[in-house]
Amino acid sequence: MKDIQVKNNVKVRRIEIGNLTQGDIAKLIGVTRQTMNLIEAQKYNPTIKVCLLIAAALDTSIEKLFWMEEEV
Repeated sequence: MKDIQVKNNVKVRRIEIGNLTQGDIAKLIGVTRQTMNLIEAQKYNPTIKVCLLIAAALDTSIEKLFWMEEEV
């Protein structure tokens, strides 16, 4: 199996739509600010449920926030 990394664009989108903080989004979706920090730093792969909640909170599609990249 190929080594795949999940990448995200959460921080960029969060700032684009109104300069929301990690804490703001965390509160909206029911996770901690630390969890949001780890997701944005790409050190934690959230569940599909959390990905969908983030996408809804940021008024965008999950495909625009999260994608896979093959390691070379």
